[in-house]
Amino acid sequence: MPESTPAPAPGAGARTAVYAHGHHTSVLRSHRWRTAENSAAYLLPHLRPGTNLLDVGCGPGTITLDLAERVAPGDVVGIDPAPDVLETARAEATARGGAAGKARFVTGDITEPESSALPTGGFDVVHAHQVLQHLGDPVEALRAMRRLCRPDGMVAVRDADYAAMTWWPRPPALELWAALYRRVARAAGGEPDAGRRLWGWAREAGFTDITPSASSWCFAEPADREWWGGLWAERCTASGFARLAVTGGHATEEELAAIAAGWREWAAAEDGWFAVLHGEVLCRG
Repeated sequence: MPESTPAPAPGAGARTAVYAHGHHTSVLRSHRWRTAENSAAYLLPHLRPGTNLLDVGCGPGTITLDLAERVAPGDVVGIDPAPDVLETARAEATARGGAAGKARFVTGDITEPESSALPTGGFDVVHAHQVLQHLGDPVEALRAMRRLCRPDGMVAVRDADYAAMTWWPRPPALELWAALYRRVARAAGGEPDAGRRLWGWAREAGFTDITPSASSWCFAEPADREWWGGLWAERCTASGFARLAVTGGHATEEELAAIAAGWREWAAAEDGWFAVLHGEVLCRG
């Protein structure tokens, strides 16, 4: 069965929410797939050499290290409350070397400044990918990101929107998964439909200059279907999500096994297609 203890939410708001996915290998496989190009393209045109950047909820650091290579010789810091995951990030930084090898990773929560010793107003860019959806108070997190950013700097946030995800074909088990995931995520204190809410959260946090956008991931090629469907099948039976689903009374192990089989059925379909919509905001002021 899944991890035995709840994982804190990544990077901020850990006091009020549990990270529904946890850090099972099936979760980290998807995290390590992420790059600056496939997960932060909306931000890349705004980066310059010498930019100091903070990556909130950095996980295993693949996006962080890509960004470090983009902004060299700028100072890049990744923050996450999970020390074991940060060891993976540090190992990857060492393996890459160069500008990526100079990135630093610290354990902490940006809403608790004493836990990380990050400097107020110390960064040109503060970035978070797939973080706000897991937090009990995303507006508080955005305010913390704003404090850590220079007055003329930028806060960049991207989050998926589960209700907006769409796929074909539609095995009944995936319909059950979509409803179940949203119940479990909300019971854990998060908001799975975060993408559509980023604009409003940023306004509530006090930003006055906000650029909203949207982008997607698409999984349709055979190798992509096998990878995406396989990791979700495993998440549904072995990750923190599976544990929370069972212990919270949202699903039985037998029901989760049936959902996992539905994911494998979808992945095997020659016309299988899955799109993940993301909301994005670039915030200044």
